[in-house]
Amino acid sequence: MEEIHRTVAYSKVQQIQIVMPQHSNSVNRLFGGQLMAWIDLVASVVALRHCGGHCTTASVDYLSFEKPIYVKDVIVLEGCVTYVGGTSMEIRVDTFVEKPGIVHEMVNRAYLTFVGLDESGHPLRVPRLDLQTDEERSEWEKGAKRAEVRRERRKSVMGL
Repeated sequence: MEEIHRTVAYSKVQQIQIVMPQHSNSVNRLFGGQLMAWIDLVASVVALRHCGGHCTTASVDYLSFEKPIYVKDVIVLEGCVTYVGGTSMEIRVDTFVEKPGIVHEMVNRAYLTFVGLDESGHPLRVPRLDLQTDEERSEWEKGAKRAEVRRERRKSVMGL
């Protein structure tokens, strides 16, 4: 059977949200859990597009809240595949705030790992990633290092 390859661009996703009062915490900022849900949703669509089928969140490797996001802010979430293993995909989701005079101000970066699943819910080999740019190759190399750190952390924390 021929191995499937996909480019980073193939599965890129962009989602736009307006932060509404129901998304806020007690200080009129975006509730972190809401942003985490949007990030997971964007990453899920990226993973679905890349693997062409079922997938599930395996881990959130990194999530950094760099700047506050307020009610009425327009936010843009951009997701892409950065690295693939055998059955897993690392996906980066960047969150930006759009403000007048500023195109995009980055406020958050997250890395998530997803696993491709077959119809029975078992891990499935995911398509290889064809890297087209120097930036994609650099992100791949960093992703390989992050994958190794995740494996070591899983061994030490979970005893696996």
